[in-house]
Amino acid sequence: MRLHDLLDATEVLEFVHDAPVDVNDVTHDSRSAHPGALFCCISGDVADGHEFAAAAVAAGAVAVMVERPVPVTVPQARVASVRRSLGPVAARVHDDPSRHVDVVGITGTNGKTTTAFLLGGILGAAARRPAVVGTLGVHFDGEAHPATFTTPEAPDLQRLLASLRAQGAASIVMEVSSHALSEHRVDATMFAAVCFTNVSHDHLDYHGTMDDYIAAKAALFRSEFSRRAAINIDDAVGPALVARARDEALDVVTFGIDAPAAEVRAADLVGDATSTMFRLHIDRDGVDLRLELPGHFNVENALAAAATAHALGIDLATIATGLVGLRAIPGRFEPIVSPAPVTVIVDYAHTPAGITTVLATARSVTAGRVIAVFGCGGDRDAAKRAAMGAAAGNGADLVVLTSDNPRSEDPAAIAEAAAVGLRNVGAKFAVQLDR
Repeated sequence: MRLHDLLDATEVLEFVHDAPVDVNDVTHDSRSAHPGALFCCISGDVADGHEFAAAAVAAGAVAVMVERPVPVTVPQARVASVRRSLGPVAARVHDDPSRHVDVVGITGTNGKTTTAFLLGGILGAAARRPAVVGTLGVHFDGEAHPATFTTPEAPDLQRLLASLRAQGAASIVMEVSSHALSEHRVDATMFAAVCFTNVSHDHLDYHGTMDDYIAAKAALFRSEFSRRAAINIDDAVGPALVARARDEALDVVTFGIDAPAAEVRAADLVGDATSTMFRLHIDRDGVDLRLELPGHFNVENALAAAATAHALGIDLATIATGLVGLRAIPGRFEPIVSPAPVTVIVDYAHTPAGITTVLATARSVTAGRVIAVFGCGGDRDAAKRAAMGAAAGNGADLVVLTSDNPRSEDPAAIAEAAAVGLRNVGAKFAVQLDR
């Protein structure tokens, strides 16, 4: 594609060294620059892409997108914000893949991954050949590939969507993180539907306040991204988000267990350590089903998937078939076979609310003690560590505080921050940093 045709997707303030060149890809990482690529110089908190323009050109980049001129002789397109321009330009070079395949976006603090897999099961039952993109990587046609981010950077995302389309995916379900929304990674992506699961304390090291964090999530529910939404009105933020989405002219499907006014809801919940039976209601229709996942929170995830599928026009019988076909998801209340005389469950819970929910579910399915083993990640939202400790202490009979990906921080210092919360609630706990 000619550079000028590609850059029609954004506003260019100035061309430097202008020349008619062909572009075959877009990248923001000089290490992935190659012949024919447009290199985009992002000014980040840690590194400034403008400093790597020469390296990208040396690797074959035929043009650069910048916020200020750089000392290279290839064509330079100066824009107001490279990050804001990146999504539209990356989508254009890959023929706007989200305009040709149904993409569904799921956002929220907890439940995104499970909801994505449940919805993937429903879309599979509807013969819509789904791919699932998120924290657990890229899953398609029985194969899984790792991913660096929950939601890839804009060039990687658009390249991935185009690749999945070329491989025959008829639908793509993807987790959309608050970071991705704030950093415009999904700009120029058109979603067939978007879903909101819930919101609680997380990522305040990045967003600063809960209001800003909520605003980042809410940004997905605009007409520039979608015309359909599924929203959890059991969550405190849900009703306001419904109003906002409808102001944006989105068709909204509401869901909730405890909300009688919800269009998609659950009743008569009965569960054990491995599954949950309930009656799924969609408008005036209903069906009894057995979800092969335990816990109240997984029923919420199932409702999120069902409501999104309903927004996409999938019938109740197909939704039920898709939901009952899913088994355990890695790291999501996942049972682990052990010779020890205990039930072992692994869960990815990494927020105070997530820990509270998981331990409450564990408590509901055992007559014995609940022992929690957990840690807090390094270089991430230190303000939630004491709250995570308190949640673990309140939910378990014994807590083993350990190390969980400390990154650049001292594991002992991280554990001590969580121990503050454990002491505050009078919890019985031990510290064992060697997992």
